[in-house]
Amino acid sequence: MNETVRFLLGLLVMAGVTYLIRMLPMVLVKKKITNTFVRSFLYYIPYAVLAVMTVPAIFMSTKYSLISGIAGFTVALVLSYFKKGLLPVAASACATVLAVELILKAIPT
Repeated sequence: MNETVRFLLGLLVMAGVTYLIRMLPMVLVKKKITNTFVRSFLYYIPYAVLAVMTVPAIFMSTKYSLISGIAGFTVALVLSYFKKGLLPVAASACATVLAVELILKAIPT
């Protein structure tokens, strides 16, 4: 099987799976969900998925060590706790990671 056919077959399978995941709840659940537990569960799923995808990338994306990722994450958490905006939080976290990496690079090993 050549590469183009394999690519198109994989694309077709991924499109089908994605479509089924989005289509099945609309087809199977006809009435409004009134159960408060289920509604609460469905409300928080996007936040949980975003956290699961983002947090490991924060710690593993730094060049020199895990320490700079932890420092940037800590700064972002503290500023977010004090209700700062997205731009100041992101800029401060990036600046912290840069500063810590420059310090770690300057320290001889």
